[in-house]
Order: sequence, then C-alpha cells, then structure tokens
Amino acid sequence: MAGPADRSDSGSGSALQAVFEQLRSAHTLSLTLTGPLCLAVIALDRYLSAQHPAAESYSYDLTVTDGRWRIKCQLADSLSRWVRTGSLRCGAGVLVSQLSMVHDETRLSHSYIRIDSIHSVVELPERFLSIQDVGSITEWCQDHVTRSDGPLQLSRKYYLPLWINDDPYGSVWAPYSPPPDVVIDVSRITLLADLEAFFHSSRRPLPLLVRILHRSRIRYYGKPGQNIDFPFQVYCEVADQSGVMSMVVWNDLCPEWFNRLTVGSVLYLQQYSLKHSYQNRSRPHIRTLSLMTFHSIEISLNPRSPASVVTVIPPKSVQPQWDLPDVPYNFATRSEVDSMNNNQACDIIGLVTYVGRVERIRSKEKTGPEKFWAYRWVHAVDGTTDSAFILEIFSSSQPEIFNNICPMTYLVCTQMRVCKTGCSVYLTSSTETHLFITGCHKKQPYVNEPKVKAFIQWTKTLKDSVMLRRTSVGGHYCYPPAPPSNSNLTSEI
Repeated sequence: MAGPADRSDSGSGSALQAVFEQLRSAHTLSLTLTGPLCLAVIALDRYLSAQHPAAESYSYDLTVTDGRWRIKCQLADSLSRWVRTGSLRCGAGVLVSQLSMVHDETRLSHSYIRIDSIHSVVELPERFLSIQDVGSITEWCQDHVTRSDGPLQLSRKYYLPLWINDDPYGSVWAPYSPPPDVVIDVSRITLLADLEAFFHSSRRPLPLLVRILHRSRIRYYGKPGQNIDFPFQVYCEVADQSGVMSMVVWNDLCPEWFNRLTVGSVLYLQQYSLKHSYQNRSRPHIRTLSLMTFHSIEISLNPRSPASVVTVIPPKSVQPQWDLPDVPYNFATRSEVDSMNNNQACDIIGLVTYVGRVERIRSKEKTGPEKFWAYRWVHAVDGTTDSAFILEIFSSSQPEIFNNICPMTYLVCTQMRVCKTGCSVYLTSSTETHLFITGCHKKQPYVNEPKVKAFIQWTKTLKDSVMLRRTSVGGHYCYPPAPPSNSNLTSEI
C-alpha cells in the first residue's frame, strides 16, 4: 500500500515516481493507495478499443503529472464515463486511488500503467498553475515503460479526436507541403474514358493525369476488434479532358496524402486499381462542367497489392496542352438563395457576423461504434440583401478552419445544400463541403469567379467599426426557430 498523496518530498521529490516504484515491485501488479494521488491531466487521447466484443467502443490514454514527472497511462474501460460526461478533461485535477501494471503479452518487454479507480475529479490545484511548459516536465520512461506518440495498446497505430472521427488528428497525418519539382512521362497516359476497356480486360491500366475537382471529408470505418491499421477512406472527384470519375483513397494512404490532395491539384497516378463504383453515397453536384461523368467504375488508390504511386504536379509545371478542366464553381448570392430549390447545391462567400459555439449530435448510423457529428451555426452577409446567409456547418475534416471561424472573417463554403422548412431557408454543409477563411484564399481556384470579385469590391465600401457592432459570438442558437406558441406547434405537428 502506498502512502498518502501529499507526500511530495520523499526520495526524488516526486510522489508519482514513488508510487510507480512501489507498483513495479508489487507482486500482484496492482496497487491500491491509502490516500488518493492528486495529479493534473495534461493530455487525453482516444482510440478504438482493441478488444472484441468490447464493453466500450473506445479506449483512452491519459497523460498526467505531479509537477515533477509526467506519464501516459491507460484509463480502465469502467472509467470511460468520466470522459463522456466531460468531467475528466485536460486541465482538470484527478484523484487516483488504484493503479495496475499491464504487460502486453504480444510485445516483448512492453508494459504500461493503467488507472483502475478514480476517487474524484477536482479543479486544478493551485500548485499546478505555475507550470509554464508541460513538455519540459520529465517523462517517466524507464525499463518496461516505453515512450510513444501512439496508443499504449500497440495494436492501434493512431489516435482519434476526442469526440468525432472525421478529422485528421495526431502526428501520423502528414501535413501539407508544396509539391517538389518532378519529371513525368506523359507520352503513355490514358484517359478516364478509356478505363472501362482496361477494367474488362487483364491489362494493367496506363498512368493517369487528372485534376481534383472535389474532395470529401474523411470517412472512418473502424470497428472494435478490427485488424486494419488505418481504417480511413476519402473520396475525390477527378477529371481530365474526357470526363469525371470518382477516386477512392484507402487506409494507410489517407494519413499520408489527405492534406496534400487539395482541390485543384493535378495528379499523376500509377499502379492504381479499378473497381465497380459504390453507388450508395453522396456525390457533389457538378452542373457547370460540360463533361461526361462515369459512374460505373472508380479508381482505387491502395497502400499495397498493388501499392499505388501518387505524384502531385507543382502548379508551375502544369501544361496547357494537357487540357485539364478547371475546378467548377456555382457561387450564389444571398439574394438568389430564396429562389433556389430545396437540396440544390451552391457555393457562397460572405463576411461572418455571427459564430455559434461548437455543438455535437449523435450519429444516427446503426452500425459500428457510437460516433458524433460536430457542427456550428454561422451567419454571413454579402451585401446583396439585408438578410444574412444562415449556415449550418458540420466538421469538414478541416479542424484548423472549422475551429477558427470568427466574426469579420471572409468565409467561403463550397457544395452547400439549400434547406427549406416552411418559411425558413438555410444552407447546410455536405460531405464534399470545403471551408476557407481569411488567410486561406490566396491562390485558390475560385478567386477569379465574378461573384467573388464583386463581394471583395463590396467589402471595400465597409467600415470595420460599423460591421463590428453587428457581430456576436456564442450563445444558444436554435434554427429553424420554434413556433411562437403551443397551438402553433400542435398545428405544425
């Protein structure tokens, strides 16, 4: 049994180290503390449970510190409720009353600490507030306890965001980087229109040269007990001079390429596969492009069997003779939205005047582990009418943009859908929606669109002080608005 939690000056001056030394020497591999150990939570990471069947769909790793040492521990599945209720979070204090040492029998010399019991979660004690840089705190990493950027359960290679599954998260997702100069052989390429012939023969298809017109958000299809290292999928619509076709990026290639496969990029594809197209999914509306869309087959980029080779062509190296179509847009002004049909797709640009808090709703999907969608309400004006765009924006796998929408930002949303309910009209995002805010617009394909240029000219007539008085942030936002009385509600039902 370990001593009281306030013993902070024994030995090395770390109560955490003293407790772990006792735990490592305990014959039962489990230690119940006589007094709860008070620790600060500095990181909380989620990943798919490795067990099947699992009592909980997700497991959590908790990085804690006593101010002198820090360590990553696994949270026992029975304690997941502390996370789901929002009590256990980064910046909170936690009183730990029981820990155990877990040995991974599938990996030689791999062990980790598991927190088995929590007395309570408390406000962060004052003695932790003076810590300026948690990264400078020494990490407990001795003998069998190993340092890792990934989950403690080594069968999992990645972390998920704390609440949603469709955002890139963690160091496994390669950041965007400008494509290097390359030399490619375009003398033996094929067109999308010719792929049907390759699909029905045993010949390996020739390389492709295509432009990305649309990219979906990330789709996560992981399930407890699943043995796929990276169960992610991303759809792109790509085009050449002969038409438009879907391209699917699978598994390990998603973390490697997602942030580099931007809309407008030109790709040179080799060793791809062809498959029957999956019909039961959403698709972007491409009405302004006079090209044939091929729906029967799709391009698959796989990490193996065969391993696809993807090359991004720098913009300066793209040649006019390749005859690749430009990215199509369908910008609509606020004055035009009221006359549009329900579910019609459009792109919009506006000056943000209101940003709601990020909210979560539980997904209605009945298969797979429980998951949530994150969304927020935004108002934006474009000067064509006194009314604002009312936007319901779901996470689009662009957390650096979704979380940083703020008043006075120039916001572009592509592939929005018109929603009409009674007399109310608003726009909601789709699987293919892309978001752009101030600082992201430079060199985007839409900058020369006439309605974008007209909007920029209108903003030059505004006074910041006047517009700032019209802005607001946060609060509870309900849209469409509730009926004004119970009788109205009854009549609508």
